[in-house]
Amino acid sequence: MSPAVETSSFLDEEESAAIREGVERAITGAAGDLRAALERDPDSFLRLVALAQVGARHAERLLHDSVNGARRAGHSWDAIGGVLGVSRQAAQQRFKSASVASDKRQRVVTGAHAFNEMRILAEEGRRGHHLVDFGALFLVVERSRHQWEHRRLIGTSRAREKLEAEGWLLVGSWFPFCYYKRPLAAPAV
Repeated sequence: MSPAVETSSFLDEEESAAIREGVERAITGAAGDLRAALERDPDSFLRLVALAQVGARHAERLLHDSVNGARRAGHSWDAIGGVLGVSRQAAQQRFKSASVASDKRQRVVTGAHAFNEMRILAEEGRRGHHLVDFGALFLVVERSRHQWEHRRLIGTSRAREKLEAEGWLLVGSWFPFCYYKRPLAAPAV
């Protein structure tokens, strides 16, 4: 068992404060004049609850995506649990993805991580397989009659719009990556 890694070894107090303040600004700023309304309107507190719930759901999704990204980068459940301040077992129970191929045309490719997945997808695409799902350390590919190309993007909505305008199809995303695929014109061999 490796030694626990604490969150504080990755973030200092200034970074933690900046994140807290940014989240608070995003939530209160999204509602326009919410700060003033909180001084005079009791119903504005319900609006604050709704805004905070959206923020919490998004933060939880980012946490799940970040944990999955750490797993794909090869980090152990022990290391992830250490950063989160929980046991290896607790981290694994909370964040482990479960995905299986849903039909005979699909198969699960294991051992994929952030540093080899694009090479794997290039090989699979040449064989006529395209990405349909993914999770920590696996890709689900499906057989088709065409060869495919795959892209992974870290970027802005403008970059995503450009890819989609060029015929790329969004497969899915988890922070910080978005995965795209596009069929090639010629049928697979």
